Amino acid sequence: MKNHKLSRQMMAAPYTAWIILFIVVPLGMVFYYGLTDKTGAFTLENVLDIMSAEHAKALWYALGLSLISTLICFLLAYPLAMILADREGNAKLNRHSLILLIFILPMWMNFLLRTLAWQTLLEKTGVINRILEFFHLPSLQIINTPYAIILGMVYNFLPFMVLPIYNALVKIDPNVISAAQDLGANRLQTFLRITFPLSLGGVISGITMVFIPALTTFVISKLLGGSKILLIGNVIEEEFTLASNWHLGSGLSIVLMLFIILNMVVSAIFDKEGEGNML
Repeated sequence: MKNHKLSRQMMAAPYTAWIILFIVVPLGMVFYYGLTDKTGAFTLENVLDIMSAEHAKALWYALGLSLISTLICFLLAYPLAMILADREGNAKLNRHSLILLIFILPMWMNFLLRTLAWQTLLEKTGVINRILEFFHLPSLQIINTPYAIILGMVYNFLPFMVLPIYNALVKIDPNVISAAQDLGANRLQTFLRITFPLSLGGVISGITMVFIPALTTFVISKLLGGSKILLIGNVIEEEFTLASNWHLGSGLSIVLMLFIILNMVVSAIFDKEGEGNML
């Protein structure tokens, strides 16, 4: 018994080392720099600096765009997930698998390349505007605007909303749906009282998986928003790379961690059994 326990501990050792080196140590550094000044003395100024006009504006701007992007992803993802999870369409399984593959396929490509592709498409002399010009139509001027950032967020994070909802929908027992219909419930009543409540775990999981990366992103806003629009992710990135102020950058990162933790707590409350897990 002892040998078996020792063997399990030895097998877990590489994962424990990985967690310590790449999770615990970096987080410890963030908290150390965020809660100290340049002399090493404890301070909360780096964290409280989020309340300055510039940083507060970047934070609320990021929250607003993230919420809008998450809402759009939900409105697009839920109908698609219902189509993919439709058990009555088993004869069309290959078509559904192809649609699911189309949404998963972009995830296999580098995130930066996908965003650069949209920059090329949306810029003033880009592909889309050249096509519009060819047909003598007005050009599309959304590059370096919040609309371009939202478009980039929706495109990059939509699969993370589709998959958890789809996973939750396929777990619903079809007999429950049939029973509701046999008792006289129409499609809308069945959806509102049966389907949606049972898939709520997947919805919450999808919201978490979209909202958190959308809130913390800086690549999308930097490439599609230009230097005109700064989100909190851009501010933190600039503090580390341009200003070399690790203390302030870490302090602002701690504030973002609080939003992430709050989001994860809400997800854990509504998705206790992990029904929205993509695996």
